Amino acid sequence: QVQLVESGGGLVQAGGSLRLSCAASGSILNINTMAWYRQAPGKQRELVATITYGGRTNYVDSVKGRFTISRDNAKNTVYLQMNSLKPEDTAAYFCNADRVVLTTGITQYNTWGQGTQVTVSS
Repeated sequence: QVQLVESGGGLVQAGGSLRLSCAASGSILNINTMAWYRQAPGKQRELVATITYGGRTNYVDSVKGRFTISRDNAKNTVYLQMNSLKPEDTAAYFCNADRVVLTTGITQYNTWGQGTQVTVSS
């Protein structure tokens, strides 16, 4: 069984920066695409950024130029560097792994972390 654990959230003033981390634990062979989602109160969960195993990235328009997603495959960890934060970035941020291949040969799909809260004050 694979678990994802996020960290790095907190309270920051507008214009500030935060770096989120998401570490996958378990007997992992490799992880395909990893992603960050966010969900603000009363809103649907939205995709923020994705990164493939090979490092290809994609972002939602609202964070382009401000957020950077990266990963360390050796550590099974994905990061989200968030700069120039705005109050509208306030949300719970969730890590997702679409396909995790375990050393046992089992594939685990659509794994989510528990989330970390990011609050940006104006």
